[in-house]
Amino acid sequence: MAEGATTIDQSEVERFSRIAAEWWDPTGKFKPLHKFNPVRLGYIRETLLEHFGRDGTAGKPFEGLRLLDIGCGGGLLSEPMARLGAEVVGADASETNIEVAKIHAAQSELAIDYRATTSEALQEAGESFDVILNMEVVEHVADVDLFMKSCAAMLRPGGVMFIATINRTLKAYGLAILGAEYVLRWLPRGTHQYEKLVRPDEIEAALAGTGVETVKRSGVFFNPLADEWRLSSDMDVNYMMVATRAE
Repeated sequence: MAEGATTIDQSEVERFSRIAAEWWDPTGKFKPLHKFNPVRLGYIRETLLEHFGRDGTAGKPFEGLRLLDIGCGGGLLSEPMARLGAEVVGADASETNIEVAKIHAAQSELAIDYRATTSEALQEAGESFDVILNMEVVEHVADVDLFMKSCAAMLRPGGVMFIATINRTLKAYGLAILGAEYVLRWLPRGTHQYEKLVRPDEIEAALAGTGVETVKRSGVFFNPLADEWRLSSDMDVNYMMVATRAE
């Protein structure tokens, strides 16, 4: 790793810090994430149950698994994963986000190890995980290659990493930026910059040589009639990937 290299994009950290207190308001600025949570949680849960051979009827099926939620924000994924039994480390570059997450976890009586830190700092500290959630964060970092490689370096043999982001396509520009931010106003204007969106092949290129390989790809789309997000074969806008390291 180059000395002084960082994944922090300070303008992105400051943008999310300003609205951090709204993380847990399902009708506030993070309403789209609250809407998105059921489909991504279901995807994560079903994939992990199958991958680790766990019993889905158990109260805490992921006991014994150490999980990193990188770019955790206010903890919208960290908390349900902790309830499912995982030992959760939630990391975010925004200290404000982390403070919000800590307060909400305490109110929810959940033990989650929240840290204001970066993927490269965790890697340098020798951290390792069975599961890494890399969800809706890669499009906000300054160095995608460094970010993906530092995450991959922390994935244990037999481990699973989830990546969710927005594709860099004209369709995504029309729907995820113009549509969601300027027309429907689901998100504050400027939440996403087109040039920072990341294509699936760029994710895979960043993982090349790390020993972590993608094994599953899924698109995600919003169904306005059902008012919910659903899985799809179309990865042109939102997509999720699963990557694993061999035993």
